[in-house]
Amino acid sequence: MSIPANAMETLILQLTRLPSIGRKSAERLAFHLLKVPKDEALALASAIQEVRERIRRCSICGNITEEDPCAICSSERRRHDLICVVEDPMDLVAFEKSQSFEGVYHVLDGCLSPLQGITAEDLRIPALERRVRQGGIDEVILATNPSIDGQATALYLSRLLSPFVTKVTRIGLGLPMGSSLEFADSETIKKALEGRTGV
Repeated sequence: MSIPANAMETLILQLTRLPSIGRKSAERLAFHLLKVPKDEALALASAIQEVRERIRRCSICGNITEEDPCAICSSERRRHDLICVVEDPMDLVAFEKSQSFEGVYHVLDGCLSPLQGITAEDLRIPALERRVRQGGIDEVILATNPSIDGQATALYLSRLLSPFVTKVTRIGLGLPMGSSLEFADSETIKKALEGRTGV
């Protein structure tokens, strides 16, 4: 079926760029946006524009925030001697939902992947190393996803950071190999934190 209107086709193509949205889902979403009241559709467009204009990355941890530093990094109630290293901001959100972590975070923006050409310099690993080298860190918890690349990243970080910190640990593997932290429930994340081990 061809969609005659150029504006509609453009919208569909843009929607297919979203994760897990194929052509059929994009078409359904596009037609849905035509059916809803105009102000509702424009509110979505406005929310997208606003988030792109207001959200930035925390200069300390790399989390998404409207203020720099983020609320976690600037909180006096958090343990700043305990850093949990995650792959992306969605993983950080998963930890925060579990309400079982009292430290601060460091977002890598991915993990090492030689096959995809992703090296330490492509990630926020140098920034993590600088944070740890500054001192005052008792423990770094490596919470990369339990995938082959995530495991390799954890091993690399353990070797890199061990000379500068008292303890480097890895979250417990209550998480199945190949899964993603963002989809784990709060109790699983809590148990993974409690069951962390030396790397």
